[in-house]
Amino acid sequence: MTYQFASSRHKWKFMRKYWPLYALSLPGIIYFVIFRYVPLFGSVIAFQNYNIFKGIGGSAWVGLDHFKRMFEYAEFVPILKNTILIGLYDLCFAFPVPIVLALLLNELRIMAYKRIVQTVVYMPHFLSWVIVGGIVVGVLSPSTGIVNHVLSLLGVDPIYFLGENGYIRSILVGSGIWKDSGWGTIIYLAAIAGINPDLYEAAQMDGASRLRQVSSITIPSILPTIVILFLLQIGNFLDFGFERVFVFLNPLNSENGEIIDTYVYRAGLVDRQYSYTTAIGLFKSVVGLALIVIGNKLSKKATGEGLY
Repeated sequence: MTYQFASSRHKWKFMRKYWPLYALSLPGIIYFVIFRYVPLFGSVIAFQNYNIFKGIGGSAWVGLDHFKRMFEYAEFVPILKNTILIGLYDLCFAFPVPIVLALLLNELRIMAYKRIVQTVVYMPHFLSWVIVGGIVVGVLSPSTGIVNHVLSLLGVDPIYFLGENGYIRSILVGSGIWKDSGWGTIIYLAAIAGINPDLYEAAQMDGASRLRQVSSITIPSILPTIVILFLLQIGNFLDFGFERVFVFLNPLNSENGEIIDTYVYRAGLVDRQYSYTTAIGLFKSVVGLALIVIGNKLSKKATGEGLY
């Protein structure tokens, strides 16, 4: 709802009347100003030959040299390709899983069983990626892993999954699905809970099956939520996550597994190329912003729903 004020006096009167609401919003505003907007000024080092001893004010200005170097560097294009492919796989395979899982959980009618299942699928979210990495390494171990044990029973030689480039992307996406898909169902279950029960009763009276009710009532009702979360996912398209990849990365699978985040860590913190990696981070942010704007416009034209 948008309020139209007749004059500035009415506006200030309204603000004085509801000052507790504005006071409650201040901590959030201060947080975003300090930790989100003020650090943006540090992005200027992407256009400098930054020296930690001279600081931002004393470092030499080099313009777009680091951005040119980024695209001329032989390693960057394969790393960008890996990031895009892994992001696409995550968008295509991981994004729909919480939706399907929420629809299945909503169909459970025994509440005790439903709560147990919800707890089980939520729990992996609270594990750190270090623990998840250790679990995955143990499960896929060529000597003691349960996967290779089953393969040996079928007469297949043990496979070193984390030592081959062909498996690393599937492992990254699959481990993310196992860890976060249950947690992602919370928003969809909340959206489903807000659907008017009268719609389902009317559908039952018309003879609609459970599958028809899901396709004609549940999915259209939660479509705005799906669209909003999809747009947010697109905004983080190149931000797959450093910890998620770093725990699985090794010299044997880095050809297909290294992404921009791990490359920034290696080039920026290990090799101390601060300006160069800031330019890469700025490039990621600009691409993410462009994807959100484009996706939002397409979504509003197609469905009428958008972030803004």
